[in-house]
Order: sequence, then C-alpha cells, then structure tokens
Amino acid sequence: MLGPGCLTGPSADGTPGAMFFARRIARVLSLAVGLGLVSLPAAAQMKVAIVDTQRAVMETEDGLRMQATLKKVFDSRQRELDKKQEELQKEREDIEKQREVLSKAALAKRVDKWQREMVQLQTVFVEYNKELQKKQNELTQPIFQKAMGIIRRLATQDGYDVVVDKQAVPYVRSDLDLTDKVITLYNQGAPGDAGDKTGKEKAPAAPKGASPTPLAPPVLPPPAVPVAPK
Repeated sequence: MLGPGCLTGPSADGTPGAMFFARRIARVLSLAVGLGLVSLPAAAQMKVAIVDTQRAVMETEDGLRMQATLKKVFDSRQRELDKKQEELQKEREDIEKQREVLSKAALAKRVDKWQREMVQLQTVFVEYNKELQKKQNELTQPIFQKAMGIIRRLATQDGYDVVVDKQAVPYVRSDLDLTDKVITLYNQGAPGDAGDKTGKEKAPAAPKGASPTPLAPPVLPPPAVPVAPK
C-alpha cells in the first residue's frame, strides 16, 4: 500500500524509477476507484508534491562543494591525459619523419613501442573515468541521503501522500514544487526523518543526472608500419 510520505525517485542501479511509480500510482488509484474502494473525491484529495531530486542534491552548499571537488580531480586527470597524448603525437610525427632514415627493423620497433604506449594511455583513461565515477558516488551519496530525509520529513509534517520526482511528470504547478524549500532546509542544517537518523535504512541510489562529465578519450592514428616485401 502507498502510504503517507511515499517517495518516488530515479534509480542509478536499474531499479524502477519515478516514472514507473508515478504510473503505478495512477493505475492503483484508477483500479481502486473502479472497484469502489476509493471514491473520486478521495482520490482527488490525495496530496501530492514535486521535487527536482537532482537540483535538491547538486544545488545545496554541499552539492556545490562536491562539484568543485570533482572538477579539480577532473581537470588534473585531463591535464595528465592531454600531456601524454601530446607526447605521443610528437613521437608519431618524429617516426613519420624518420621513415626513410631508419631501417625496417628499427622503424617497426619504434612503431610497436608507440602502439604499446597508446594502449597504456587508453587503459589509464578508462581507469581515470572509473575513479571519477567512484569519487562522485562517494561524495553524492551522503548529500542525497540527507536530502531524501528532509523530503520524507516534509511529507510527514505537511501530510503529503506522494512526493514525485520532477523528471517523471511533463507539467506541474509551481506551488507543488518543494525543491527550493528542500535546498533551503538542507543548507540550514535541518535534520532528516527518523529513518535518516538511525542509519539502518538502505540509502536510495543517487540521481543519474549527477554523473561527472567523462574525460576526453585519447585518439591518435598509429604510425604506418613497414610492410615486408613478398
């Protein structure tokens, strides 16, 4: 049963998200009305609120600090990748210039070394992106947990039956949107609900939209390999 304070939101782990639950609520209400379990006036009186989950996380003071921290890590890693890519670009150009001077064996050796270094750079690129994603998850999860606790507390205190993520609905009246209130309460240090304090409740997944921008992949064509005569 969907009781007071029911919260639906997006999921980063493949579980049904806000749109699924919003549709499910509509189906449950329609069925209940059709069976005579709930009257139309009662269904119409259901109190619903909207929260932009991503904004409620990213635009808090902690969320802004988290984004600044991620940007520093991102910029540092991107500079490392760019520097190594520039070195490989210069090495490639030098190999091309030396094609007519080097023996086939020496040329093949340099090309092989270049290709191995390029593969290593691409491996580092993948590892750095995984590191960024892991860091983002570590920094976002506590903020998301606290924001969800505040939303649940608001739902309980103000008698909301359902709180739906804004991404799940095409239109909503502005007076139903609690996002700014959630951000303000968060920044003021407001506690979450009782479940948020105990720490026993499984934390919901952070919103998908909070993912960091991926690093630019290294892309360089390899030097031409000398072909042995037939």
